[in-house]
Amino acid sequence: MKKIAFAALSASALLLSACASTQSSTQTPITTLPTADTPLKFAITGKIGVVTATPKGRQAGSAFYAWAQEDNRFSIDLTGALGIGATQIRYNGTTATLDSERTGTMTADTPEALLLTATGWQAPISQLPHWILGRSAPDDSVADYDSSGRLVHAANGAWRAQFDYDKSALPSRLRITHTDQHSVTMTMVHQ
Repeated sequence: MKKIAFAALSASALLLSACASTQSSTQTPITTLPTADTPLKFAITGKIGVVTATPKGRQAGSAFYAWAQEDNRFSIDLTGALGIGATQIRYNGTTATLDSERTGTMTADTPEALLLTATGWQAPISQLPHWILGRSAPDDSVADYDSSGRLVHAANGAWRAQFDYDKSALPSRLRITHTDQHSVTMTMVHQ
């Protein structure tokens, strides 16, 4: 149960990663810098890593993911090494569902509520689709840009995101941190 819950967070972080390629849902690579009015539409694959620290100790995990997003709807498939431990997270705009071989099916009204129920943790799920595209989320309190106009730092509440770029307009790595009673660090790397 702990591994699936951790994988769900990892996915949710999702909804974040460590080896990814970013593409539109038609599988055409996104090569231009997205703007605030660009629709949230992409399909990515990669690997997500999550490290948490609590007074009881440190826990780390990773999962491979495939994430498709269209506006506020998404589908995320997570698997462990060698395809072990499959978990699916879906949101249709009104209901979030987590389905796992180990835990069965869980539902909630929002992705954030689902993650909290499944893991006891929170993640910036609503901000991630924006951050993956290298743009600030509508309610970010901080958005810092480099000389090329690319987002390099964002903050939303207690969450901080750092964006690294290779030669693409989109982030090649996304590191998200949060510290409260426990510390959570999630990392996504896009190819």
